[in-house]
Amino acid sequence: MRHAVIMAGGSGTRLWPLSRADRPKQLLDVLSDGEVTGGGGGTHSLLAEAWGRLAAVLPEDNIWVCTAARYAGQVRETLPALRPGRLVLEPVARDTANAVGLAAALVADVDPDAELAVVSADHVIRPVERFAAVLRTAYDALAVRPRALVTLGIRPTSPATGFGYVRRGEPTGIPGVSEAAAFREKPDLATAESYLASGEYLWNSGMFVWRASTVLQALARHLPETADALSRIVAVPPGADRDAVLAEVFPTLPKISVDYAVLEPAAAEPGRVLVADLDVDWLDIGSWPALAQTLAQENGNMVRGLVVAVDAAGNVLFSDDPDHLVAVAGIRDSIVVHTADVTMVCPVADAERVKDLLAAVSRRLPGRFE
Repeated sequence: MRHAVIMAGGSGTRLWPLSRADRPKQLLDVLSDGEVTGGGGGTHSLLAEAWGRLAAVLPEDNIWVCTAARYAGQVRETLPALRPGRLVLEPVARDTANAVGLAAALVADVDPDAELAVVSADHVIRPVERFAAVLRTAYDALAVRPRALVTLGIRPTSPATGFGYVRRGEPTGIPGVSEAAAFREKPDLATAESYLASGEYLWNSGMFVWRASTVLQALARHLPETADALSRIVAVPPGADRDAVLAEVFPTLPKISVDYAVLEPAAAEPGRVLVADLDVDWLDIGSWPALAQTLAQENGNMVRGLVVAVDAAGNVLFSDDPDHLVAVAGIRDSIVVHTADVTMVCPVADAERVKDLLAAVSRRLPGRFE
């Protein structure tokens, strides 16, 4: 049976001060209920958006969410249709190989023959119908290549240096699906331009489709410590005793991404890793400039909330308080974010340094504004 898990455990530090440790970006109502740019009406969260994409493909009973244990209540509040047994809770963060492995082990415990999609709560994808069609194709590929690890590759629209890439290899005979020839880390600009010009490379989206048993077997081969721990966890029936084993063993696991632990070693086996071509409008909402693409455009600025701008352009102006005015004059290419307890200002070009700024705030004022 087909299942999917939404990975929703990140902290979203580059969207500080809006995203906080106790309410991270995937749980914030930052997306318009209308179109992704300039839509009107209400708002919803990235997690709710991810749920809606999967609900177009799968029964709600087959949609799982993996998140940090401390977010359990907020996830249930955001997703009232989520079945209690479909919430996978990490006691601590141990990177994506362990999170994906835990989800696969719990899904396989319910359905040993499960085909499992792994998607992120950080993405905005349009149109949903095209995403749904490619996701179905990726599931279908498992009927032809049962042991395959299928990654969804985004057709690049620019020479982005902030994403990993996957190079397409030989066609598989499945429309839109190729063998994955190689994975490449975030390149410099010249390399990214060559990737784009070649037409052979796709952005590595961090979304995958595979049999739950297949990824568990890959972990047993390439990350046996994690595989052994997962076996110990699912050997105990669901409930307090299983939770106790999880709390004991999960924090001891080595931190490593699923790309390093599973995908890259498997790519050395001919035909083992496939890539499905996902030609969509895709935003990875990992920073203020990315989130800005979902905001309303007003006089050359990207805005949310009560904003007045005079002789100002290229700015991201954001207030989460409907009664608090953000007023700017004569500034260019800056980010101004107001929350109840923090006002943050930085150049758009330095948006990646917001994470460093948060670290400095935490050192100076520990425990107050994280």
